[in-house]
Amino acid sequence: MDSNKIKQIIKDMGATLCGIAPIHRFSEAPEGFHPTDIYNDCESVIVFAKRVPSESLFARNCVPYTFVNDVVTQKVDHLTVTICMALEKLGVKVVPIPSDDPYEHWEPERSYGRAILSMRHAGYLAGLGVLGKNTLLANKELGNMIQLGAILTSLELEGALIANYEHCPPNCSLCIDNCPAKALDGTTVNQKLCRPLSIFVTKKGYNLKKCNICRRICPHLLGLK
Repeated sequence: MDSNKIKQIIKDMGATLCGIAPIHRFSEAPEGFHPTDIYNDCESVIVFAKRVPSESLFARNCVPYTFVNDVVTQKVDHLTVTICMALEKLGVKVVPIPSDDPYEHWEPERSYGRAILSMRHAGYLAGLGVLGKNTLLANKELGNMIQLGAILTSLELEGALIANYEHCPPNCSLCIDNCPAKALDGTTVNQKLCRPLSIFVTKKGYNLKKCNICRRICPHLLGLK
């Protein structure tokens, strides 16, 4: 089965975008977080995305934005498993990766967690977009309003072209300058500073995404103009 057929299957099942990254592209992955650290036989990483509705970013209350993110993340996870079941029926060996939680690596003193596979880097290596100074993956047409899913496979598949368009102009620092927690430096995010607002826990125990400024303020929120 070739790359184009797999991508078409995944898009037909509901993905907005789909790309493929051969395993050799992950040579700079941190030790313990390489695809083969998850699945020894991995030869390719299939990455797909669903669009996230954008207007909730501009709601004065954070609940709609939290709701939208939670629902789309669940849809991506369900789609990941559904795709795996469909590919297995075709004789393809696949391992699903959760879109967000759970993960094992946690450093409490830094409030730092690391997923078993970096979705944003996998998305970049699969040609779905470029990484912005706000650390989000942004697609040329859809901007940063996408949620990523990934599947590891033992198939050796042809990789998509890595995106080479410019997302963040060199002189743009809107996300960095406007981050209320001063958690961005243009390369990474300080999770200890970011988490109290990005994953705010209410007295009742709800997790709310109270801050989305780095996503909302980007001039290319919905794609390159």
